[in-house]
This record gives sequence, C-alpha cells and structure tokens, in this order.
Amino acid sequence: MASKLEALKSSVEKVLGEKLVRATIALEELTVVCAASDLAATLTRLRDEPELSFEQCVDLCGVDYSAYADLPCDGPRYAVVYHLLSLKHNWRLRLRVFAADDDFPVLPTSVEVWNGNNWFEREAFDLYGIVFEGHPDLRRLLTDYGFVGHPFRKDFPVSGHVEMRYDPDQHRVIYQPVTIEPREIVPRIIREENYGG
Repeated sequence: MASKLEALKSSVEKVLGEKLVRATIALEELTVVCAASDLAATLTRLRDEPELSFEQCVDLCGVDYSAYADLPCDGPRYAVVYHLLSLKHNWRLRLRVFAADDDFPVLPTSVEVWNGNNWFEREAFDLYGIVFEGHPDLRRLLTDYGFVGHPFRKDFPVSGHVEMRYDPDQHRVIYQPVTIEPREIVPRIIREENYGG
C-alpha cells in the first residue's frame, strides 16, 4: 500500500508543481493542500491529467478548525475538504483548501469541474457559512430559510436561540425564544452486593 501511495504522491507533486502547498501521507491516505486562489486550476488538473484521472468528487465537506482536536487554532479557521476518486487508477485523494478570511470565508466554486458538487457546496454554506463564489444557486439546503447562523460552527450555541412550531390558531409556523430549561440529569445507580463475582 505504501508504494502505491508514494507513487500517487509523486504524481500529484509532479502534476501540481507550484500549486501544491503540502502533501502528506498519514493513516494510509494522501492529503494535499492547495491555496484557495489555485483551487479551480488544481481541481481541473487533478481531473484531466491522465496520470491522475480523478473523475469523481465523492464528497465535499466544510471543517471548522477553531478548536480542532482540543488545540487552539493557529491558522485559518475554515477549510473545505474534497474527497476524490480515480476509477481508472483505483486510488483516492483528499484535497484541503483553507478560506483566507475567518469572518467571511469565501472559496471558488467547484461546480464547473464536478457538477455534482452543487449540493455539497450548498450544504457547506448552510452549515458552516462558507460562501462559494460563482455557485449557480447558493442557498440554504438543510435549515429553514429564516434560520439565523450556521449550526456546525463550533461557536454556535448548543441549544440555539429560537425554536419553531406550528401554531394551530395562526395556521402557520412561528418562531419563539427557546423554552428548554438547562438541567443536569444524574443517573440513578443501583449497586447489588457481590455483583459480578
């Protein structure tokens, strides 16, 4: 497995050249990092170069690195991770791209390279607030259109601020402040004498 990964790493380094920021092999997977400004060209090369032939983007997801692995963030906060698959060569690649601005994360869209990324990018926008510049229809996908915030950000409140419910008197969905009272549940433990031996 290591020789195949080393061959893939060598091919990626050769094809991407100066557009490659970093390439690492860990846990039997190759992860490469490129700059946001080079994203469209990098994705196109990874797809079209016969030596690589990553025909499919299997998944695209947002990541909030503000407290990754309980460590303080020492670089950009938001990233998008692309999981690519080459059926021709039977190998996989993880590509990570960081958004430069933590307050308003923006990355170029990848819909022109893989049309199926349309909904993946909408999901990352909805849940993390990452804006994909040039996306044909960037709008919320999983939360309500009136939803405030992005629920997968690590600073999003666990209980939220408002809840919605259907009001039968008004015949519509209404929003109201959260009514959940914080409480601590301590399980009741019953110990039997001589249990287990």
